[in-house]
Parts: sequence; structure tokens; C-alpha cells
Amino acid sequence: MSHASTPKSAEQPVGPIVDAAPAQRPGAATLAGRFGRVERLDPARHATDLWQALSADDRVWTYMFYGPFADAGSFSIFLGKIAALTDQVYYAIVDQENHTVGWASLMEIRPEPRVIEVGSIVYGSALQRTPLATEAQYLLARYVFETLGYRRYEWKCDALNAASRRAALRFGFTFEGIFRQHMIIKNRSRDTAWFSMLESEWPRVKLAFERWLDPCNFDGGGRQKRSLAAIRNSL
Repeated sequence: MSHASTPKSAEQPVGPIVDAAPAQRPGAATLAGRFGRVERLDPARHATDLWQALSADDRVWTYMFYGPFADAGSFSIFLGKIAALTDQVYYAIVDQENHTVGWASLMEIRPEPRVIEVGSIVYGSALQRTPLATEAQYLLARYVFETLGYRRYEWKCDALNAASRRAALRFGFTFEGIFRQHMIIKNRSRDTAWFSMLESEWPRVKLAFERWLDPCNFDGGGRQKRSLAAIRNSL
């Protein structure tokens, strides 16, 4: 009687062996930086500041699943709902003056393959194009790779959201492609642009972040001397 033999890995291409231990789930961490901090979203502490930071310009909600909100009450109720989620973890972004100026979420959490996404990013006008806006992304990425142990970090956005796509590339993510007609958001069809960063890429991305965030990279008016992309490309 003949028996089917088990194919040998040397005869067929297979991926490299990796540590199969699962990553940790994100939790109530406080990530301190030079320009501010990232901490677990708490509606009781953050709702008032966030309403002031985000209610003045409805454009911050254009590409989001939610918003705009009619009033502070409905906004506060929404914050309570997202803060209680277990499949996503929302983090407030707080500046040096202790004002909450935006938020971001760690989501699509898959500890077994060690894959996670940063998303639902909403920056108020006071946060946009500031060092803290960049530092918050650095702090979250460092937490994901170095504390939680993920090997793939994802960024996804509406393919029409040019600002988000530019930000992903600036922060060191790699564009992977477009998922066509991927979602329906607010009764509109959405193509989704996919980006990723791998654990093997993180050391170079991290070094670029840290050199960009160094006080020596800013002039007396707080303007950058070298761009983040230029620093990363020089490494």
C-alpha cells in the first residue's frame, strides 16, 4: 500500500519561521513625550476640551464613520460609547498645557498574528501640523512595537482623503494598494487605501522620528529644519 508523502519545506517556498506567541492587547497606558502625552480616553476628563477642539470645523468629520455632532451633549454620549468599546481602544492626545486636542484609536486588534491598526484619528485645528501631532504617532507606534509586541501596524483611510494618505507616508508607512468599493460610509461608497509598517522597519522609522522631534531640529520660531521624510531617507 502506498502512502502520500508529506511535502518537504525545501521543495516548496514557505515563509520564515517567526515567534508565534501572541501580542498583548492595548490598554490604559499613558505615553509621555516632549510635547504632550497620549492617554486612555476618559469622557469625564476629556469631553469638554475635545468638544471645544473639534466642534468648530465640521471638516474633521468628513471621512469619519461618525460626526458631526449637534451639541456637546450628543458628543459626550458618543465619547462614552467609544470609550467603553473592547474591540478598539481610544486614546486622548493632550498638550503641554493639559488641553485635550484630539484622539486616535488602536483597532482591528489581532494578537495571534500580531497585527493592529491605528485609526479613527481626529485632530483639532490646534493640534494639526504641530510637533505634538507627529509625536503622538511616534508614541503610539513605539507602544505597539516595543511594549505590545506587534509585527504589523496598519493605517487605512478613504482613498479620497489626500491628507491622511500624505500623513501615512510621512510617518513611515508603506502604501500597499486600494480596496475598491470596500465600505459604505454615510451612504457613500468608499475605496480604502491600505498602508502598513513592519517590525523590521520600525528601528529606522523610530530613529527618524526621534531625530525630527529633537529640539535641535527646530528653529527659534518652532519651525522644523529638516523634514521627517528627509531625515528618514538619509538613514
